[in-house]
Amino acid sequence: QVQLVESGGGLVQAGGSLRLSCAASGSIFRINAMGWYRQAPGQQRELVAVMTSGGTTNYADSVKGRFTISRDNAKKTVSLQMNSLKPEDTAVYYCNAEATVVAYYGNYDGRFWGQGTQVTVSS
Repeated sequence: QVQLVESGGGLVQAGGSLRLSCAASGSIFRINAMGWYRQAPGQQRELVAVMTSGGTTNYADSVKGRFTISRDNAKKTVSLQMNSLKPEDTAVYYCNAEATVVAYYGNYDGRFWGQGTQVTVSS
């Protein structure tokens, strides 16, 4: 299994910045992609940003130019620098990892989630 622990959420005024971090641990053979999703009340969970092990990134259109994802493959961490925050960025942010897990019966690929961290942007 893979455990993801997030940190860095909080309350900030519009125009401010926050940095989210996530660390993975467990029986990990390889993390193939790591990133962030968010879910606002009454809405579906949506992609915010993701980075592959090779460094390819994908951002939601709504955050391009404001958010930057970074990753340390050796430390199994991913971070999200969020600048110029808007009230519509308010949501629970979830760390996500697509990983190959070591198991005694054979490695397998899985998708894992953190517990979520609240980001609230006041107007």
